[in-house]
Amino acid sequence: MSDKIICPNCSFEIEVTEAIESQLRDELQKKFDAELRMREKEYVTRDKALQDKEAALDQEVAERLEAERDKLTQDALANAKKAVAVDLKDKEAELAETKSKLVEAQQAELELRKSKRELEEAKREQEVTVARKMDEEREKIREAAKKEAADERQLKEAEKDKLISDLRKQADDLTRKLEQGSQQTQGEVMELELEDVLRTQFPFDTIEPVPKGVHGGDVLQHVYDGGGYLCGTILWESKRTKAWSDGWLPKLRDDQRAAKAQFAVLASIEMPKGTSTFDCIDGTWVTNRACIVGIATALRAGLIEVANAKRGLEGRQDKMEILYNYLAGPEFRHRVEGIVEAFGTMRTDLEAEKRAVQKIWAKREKQLDRAITHTAGLHGDLTGIIGAAIPQIESLELLAITDSTQGEPDDAVEEEATN
Repeated sequence: MSDKIICPNCSFEIEVTEAIESQLRDELQKKFDAELRMREKEYVTRDKALQDKEAALDQEVAERLEAERDKLTQDALANAKKAVAVDLKDKEAELAETKSKLVEAQQAELELRKSKRELEEAKREQEVTVARKMDEEREKIREAAKKEAADERQLKEAEKDKLISDLRKQADDLTRKLEQGSQQTQGEVMELELEDVLRTQFPFDTIEPVPKGVHGGDVLQHVYDGGGYLCGTILWESKRTKAWSDGWLPKLRDDQRAAKAQFAVLASIEMPKGTSTFDCIDGTWVTNRACIVGIATALRAGLIEVANAKRGLEGRQDKMEILYNYLAGPEFRHRVEGIVEAFGTMRTDLEAEKRAVQKIWAKREKQLDRAITHTAGLHGDLTGIIGAAIPQIESLELLAITDSTQGEPDDAVEEEATN
């Protein structure tokens, strides 16, 4: 069997015998084997070159890693020393603060002891002062009793003189004048004394005695203020008897209405049951001789205050009309509009400032979170490289536990990877 080979130039067909085919196959096989050996040798050479290059690269990587490890170790030691120094300073500051607090506590204790001594001294002084005041009050009571006794003696002496004068004038009717004229004389003496007291204490007021035989009390006191305005009237009636009578008060109220007086006061030696100094009974004031000036002063003050209030209400309608015109006019509206605009501007500025501050806070909070995350990551990398030789930082350990519980580091790492 023979094959044909076509010449590529002239397209002439050449028959190929088995011998030629075998020879060609052998030559081709030799050429292929030679080329294969050459390729294998080239591959071996290239592979050795690659291995040498890889070994050199590994050596260089190892040297760089060693240098970087030394540098990281030195940085870690330096940071650890700084942390220890900061911790030491913090402990020293804490010790100083403790000493300062101890000194302050001691000072406070000294102040407390001093205050306690001062309180005790003040208490003793107060007790002494109270004792002195009690002695003074007792002395005042004794003086008041002496004065009352002296006044009583003076009244009795005046009464005696009046009685003697009346007895000399009416010698023929001695018994009758002695029985009936005694009470009349006592009343007249007390009435004159009441007029003198009121005129002396209140020189601006008009003290007008009620004529004898006319119903309407004993004395009318017309009250005037410092400006000379009439503020009201007080009706006074004096009683000097050995027994109190409840019928005096209705009669005095009738006299008050007749005299058109604002207040009625009954000055009596004998007081009603349950009253020792003064009291207001059914709208009528009852007082002893010692409290006459005090009652008069209080009632005058009330009348003057009421009169001033009444004068202050004069012209009130005109003032209200002026106020209404102002509230209904354009001036008040412009005032209110100006106030509202000012508050609106202030609110707008406040809202803008609030938004700006919230934006700054959010940005700084994000930056702090990233800084803490990267710091924790750096410490973790150094721990993985150096091992247990690196000092542990408690704040980062607690932060790692808290962050692992809350899931914040994962979010921060994902965000950093995204960025």
